[in-house]
Amino acid sequence: MLDTSRGPAPASAESDPADAPAEEPRGCLFALSQPPLMIFLTVIGALLLMAALHDLYVL
Repeated sequence: MLDTSRGPAPASAESDPADAPAEEPRGCLFALSQPPLMIFLTVIGALLLMAALHDLYVL
């Protein structure tokens, strides 16, 4: 069965911790790829667009 635990992997005798690449922090592009954030930004953008069109054509 596939091991899906999030714990640290057991260290093997041959691997050296200095050889392992440093884990990079997740940045802004990762945050923007999240669906709830994109839905929120879409709603806010639509409201701003509707307000701008209202100001341009109605007022």
